[in-house]
Amino acid sequence: MGPGSSARAAAGTIRGGARDGALLVVGDVVTDVVARHSGPLAAGTDTKAAIRTLPGGAGANVACWAAHWGCAEVRLLGRVGADSAAWHERELAAAGVHGRLVVDPDAPTGTVISLVDTGASAERTFLTDSGASLRLEPGDWSDALLDGAAWLHLSGYLLFSESGRALVTTALGSARARGVPVSLDPASTGFLVGLGVDRFLASLDGVEVLLPSRDEACLLTGLPDAADAAAKLSRHVPLVVAKLGADGALVARSGAVHARLPAAPATPRDTTGAGDAFTGAFLTALLTGAEPEDAAVQGCLAGARAVEQVGGRPRPAAGL
Repeated sequence: MGPGSSARAAAGTIRGGARDGALLVVGDVVTDVVARHSGPLAAGTDTKAAIRTLPGGAGANVACWAAHWGCAEVRLLGRVGADSAAWHERELAAAGVHGRLVVDPDAPTGTVISLVDTGASAERTFLTDSGASLRLEPGDWSDALLDGAAWLHLSGYLLFSESGRALVTTALGSARARGVPVSLDPASTGFLVGLGVDRFLASLDGVEVLLPSRDEACLLTGLPDAADAAAKLSRHVPLVVAKLGADGALVARSGAVHARLPAAPATPRDTTGAGDAFTGAFLTALLTGAEPEDAAVQGCLAGARAVEQVGGRPRPAAGL
């Protein structure tokens, strides 16, 4: 896929001063069950772990981190089950996010079991039951959601269901009509493999900022080096910011890497939500007028803060 005229025209929207208005996030709201265990899992018997149930979801996490990082107004469109709708609404409100949660009449709220190794890397493995989160559909969208909005961020998880892809098309069309810039996070290499790279890339028309992880960037391009992958992706999307975890971040435009930002120092406890924290802080900085490179520095700071706590959202460092 080559860069189209709409992508070229959009390049100017990601530079040039502060943008007044809200950040609208559309994406997943799920319940996280975080199990931190020491050493390998013991098959067929018990493995000692510290377990907590927390609010999560990539889209919701981004929204909460943006609010935490100082974004003046953050809105979230998501879909949950009746089983935990009230709890999730309270948690979002407490985080400073204006949630519009559609209550699914048939499916429960999505649940993710996050297995976190308490070793030095605090790496996590997810078991995902997407539940209601993948049932967002065009009927859940309203153009009024963009009233007073300065930016639209889409969670890539939307692309992993037919109804979600239809919603993305609807939201992109509405944003384009109003001149609202759009960013997207690819979300998951596992789901990307199932969707197919070509189908994902075909969904990027109208997206101004792509925020892949290292593995996602490499998967989407077939290139083993993150810098080469980010540069290639920036021929399709005006701005690509690749999140590299402990190696920081890359900022690429027009087929070339323009900046390499180091990670902020951190002692990891749980890497769940680190990329979401980066995205929330990055978008907040962009909206306040920061250049993408400076915004990426803020993203790295938020990512470092995220890995030093348990769970995917900002919260006091306590417990587990």
